[in-house]
Amino acid sequence: MALDLMLLGLLRDPASGYDLRREFDRGPRHFWSAHLSQIYPTLQRMEDRGWLTSGAEPSEKGPARRVYRRTPAGTAALHAWLRGDPDLGVERLPYIGQLVFLGELRDRARTRVFVADLRDRFDAYRDFLRASADALRADHPGDPAGWDDDALHELLCLEIGIGALDGKIAACDQGMALLDASSAEREENRHG
Repeated sequence: MALDLMLLGLLRDPASGYDLRREFDRGPRHFWSAHLSQIYPTLQRMEDRGWLTSGAEPSEKGPARRVYRRTPAGTAALHAWLRGDPDLGVERLPYIGQLVFLGELRDRARTRVFVADLRDRFDAYRDFLRASADALRADHPGDPAGWDDDALHELLCLEIGIGALDGKIAACDQGMALLDASSAEREENRHG
């Protein structure tokens, strides 16, 4: 259901499925992605539910395109979600699955390499988010408290994402320290 609600949020103005895909690249790009193969069936379900209407409109490039508009029922659903408690959902973190099963290799050195690589990737992504936040601040000089709502909320998302990555990087550091201590203890037991 979260994709439905994300699409409702992006549909401030009428848009095609392709337009919405591009909006994901501009809006929630740092924390959410959706493929056209997910967007179009979701739009159809939302239209069936009465949250959207659609119609064909001329296109500058080729055949007419289907354009979607949020209905009052769709706006009510979006506002209900926005007024609700934080929607934590269930994150799918494939790297955690890999880490869980890396024990099957019986190779702690490989696990150490994996965690170090994971840390490096988190660090690079955190740098990207920091650069994005810096660019946003450059585009909106002054105290963020005086910014327009959209810019302020984008900054909030970036700052929370940066903080989350700080925690993941710290967890990787702790994991590598645990692996290093484990390797040292094994080595000591082998020679001790």
